Parts: sequence; C-alpha cells; structure tokens
Amino acid sequence: MNYIKKIPLPFAAVILACAALGNLLSSYTVMAKNIFGAIASIMFILLTLKMVVCWKSVKEEMNNPVIASVIPTYSMAMMILSGYLKPYSASAGAGLWWLGVIIHVVLIVVYTKNFICGFKINKIFPSTFIVYVGIAAASITAPAFGFEKIGQAIFWFALATLIVLVFVIGYRVLVVKGIQEPAMPTTVIFAAPAALTLAAYLNSFTEKNISMLYFLAVLVGILYVVGLCFLVKGLTLRFYPSYAAFTFPMVISAIAIKGTNGTLMNAGKGISWLQYVVKAQEFIAAVIVIYVLVRFIMFIFAKDAIKVTTQKVKSS
Repeated sequence: MNYIKKIPLPFAAVILACAALGNLLSSYTVMAKNIFGAIASIMFILLTLKMVVCWKSVKEEMNNPVIASVIPTYSMAMMILSGYLKPYSASAGAGLWWLGVIIHVVLIVVYTKNFICGFKINKIFPSTFIVYVGIAAASITAPAFGFEKIGQAIFWFALATLIVLVFVIGYRVLVVKGIQEPAMPTTVIFAAPAALTLAAYLNSFTEKNISMLYFLAVLVGILYVVGLCFLVKGLTLRFYPSYAAFTFPMVISAIAIKGTNGTLMNAGKGISWLQYVVKAQEFIAAVIVIYVLVRFIMFIFAKDAIKVTTQKVKSS
C-alpha cells in the first residue's frame, strides 16, 4: 500500500501515453497493442486506488496549478482505454468513454474557476493545454461507439481553445518565463495539442477538408519541433514526476502524422518522404515512453524517494 501512495498524480500522463502507444504500434503487431494496453490498464487501476485511498492529499495537490492541469490526462486515459474495452463489452466501453468525458468536463470547470477566473499569467503553464484541448481525446474513440456528432463538436471546441492557448501559453513561456525547474518538463507539451486536434479530426470526420488537414499537419510539424527542442533540454534535468509530460506529446504527434500520411495516400496525394518522418516519430515515441515508464517505476520503488510530485507556485 505504501508504494501505491507514492504514485505521483502526473503518472496519469504515462498511463495515457502507454494506451496511445499501443494503438500506434498496433499496425505492426497486435501483441504490442495488447502489452501496452495491459500495462496502461494495470497502472490506471493502481492510480485510481491511490486517488481513493489518499483522497485528502490528492485534493490538496489539486490546488497546485501544475497538478490541476496535468490530472486531466487521467480522464483522457479513460477515453482511450474505452477503445480497448469495446471488443469485450461495447456497453462497458461506452460507459467508460462517457465517464471520462464527464470527469474531464468537471475538471475543466474546476480549473477554470480556480485558475482562470482572477487570471494570473504566472499560474498558467504549458500543461493548461491538457485541460481544454485534452478533451479532444474523446473524439478519437467517439466513432467506435457511434458518437461521431459528439466527437465532431468536441473537435471544434478543442480547435478553438488550441488557437487561443497557443498565443497565451507561448507568451507565458517565451516572454514572461520564470517556470521553475520541477515544471520545466511540461514545456514539451507544446507538441501535443495540435497533434491531438488533428488526430481528433481524422477520426471524427468521414469527409476531410484538405485545407484543414494541411493547416493542422503543418501546425503539428512546427510544434513537434518545438516540443523536441524542449525534450532534449528536459532530459538533462534530474528526475521529476513532471517527466510524464515527455510521453504523450511524442506518441500523439506520431499518431497524427501517421494518420495524415494514410489519409493523403488514400486520396492520391501522398508525400513520399512523410513515411520516413512517421517511422522516426514512432521510434522516438516508443523509446521515450519506455524510458519514462522505467524512471517512474524506479522512483516509486526507491526507498529514499524524495517527494517532488508538485511544484510550489508562488503567488504574485
């Protein structure tokens, strides 16, 4: 039980990344999907148990803007894992999907009330993308349960918040600066929102607008390079639970570009070199997820683990 209590809340992002990585690698072998799906499911159960057993401390950590903006990866993981559950029980999968959506909406409301109302720019971090754009994870699995229209509506919400937040968070990171070291890994999240939105578009819309596809794909490419630059810098830091931020952005970027490549090829507009980009992204995603997963396991089971699960944010 002590080990369960030591699981940091940001671990939810690693769970999400493992579930998404299973889907990414499923085109090569179903075994990879099953393995990462099983890992994600087990970790999800353990983190859920930690939330139940340590609810008071979890509630306190939610007062931290970094943790409050990262924890929606938990509901995002539910949305992705619902697709794994469908082959065994469509109704159970749909139920998990709805639960994930509802929890995410609640987290959006709570975060908005606590950190957007009475806005202070120093309380905003790249992980804020997760709160608002993150709900687009629902659009990826929505068609599997016949919820295309809901998935499409969520896509438009995610796209609108993405456009706004790119400028707000860009200003926060590049102009205001002052992000303390424990939260620095969250800068890699820049690579995630556009890719998640693109993946949502590819999955929820049968008819694709080629201009929208190119716009999102180019934006994904730009932000992926930005995310990679932050990743290289972040890997030089000592381990923090915020390392979890390294994982999902790499996976969802690979999923988005891989989906774009397939869509363009089916439309007879394939780009020959794009397949090599996809291979490179898949490799980077797999290596980073496995590396961070191992680091988390080492952290959780370390006897002298230091509690560095949150960043102390100074009020201004």
